[in-house]
Amino acid sequence: MDEIDRKIAIAVQQDGAAGLSDLAKVSGLSVSATAERVKRLEERGVIRGWHAELDPAEVGCPLLAFLRVAIRPGRDETGFRRAVRKLEAVLECHQLTGEWSFLVKLRVPDIAALDQLLGHEIRPLPGIERLSVEVAMATIKETALLPVPRQPVEEEA
Repeated sequence: MDEIDRKIAIAVQQDGAAGLSDLAKVSGLSVSATAERVKRLEERGVIRGWHAELDPAEVGCPLLAFLRVAIRPGRDETGFRRAVRKLEAVLECHQLTGEWSFLVKLRVPDIAALDQLLGHEIRPLPGIERLSVEVAMATIKETALLPVPRQPVEEEA
């Protein structure tokens, strides 16, 4: 990814509704050249999709919780992975090193919905040894924007 691709990637992260003319200004290229760059970034999987950022409270899921899951040693995690992918309340699921197997980020309407989700959809999954749930009291920073690093500048010999 060169510096022009980097500029385009940062710009579309910040404003996914930006038009090609806006991106052309950022990239310093023509609109058609910028369109080609965007298309290549999509084909390479750098741009994986176009989404709107919604306010969790406004769409009815203000409660943010984090769930740590330990799978029993020697148990297959496939069932847990498959089930978690299907749960709408699960925003993220990460496999961990250390004493916990997974960290799961959840958004639900309220404590009752969290209790329902845990008791009826997550705890019954095979292989779960233990769970730990923490509810966020406040969100200080939450972003999906990636820090797109600059490529090192190669010195000419």
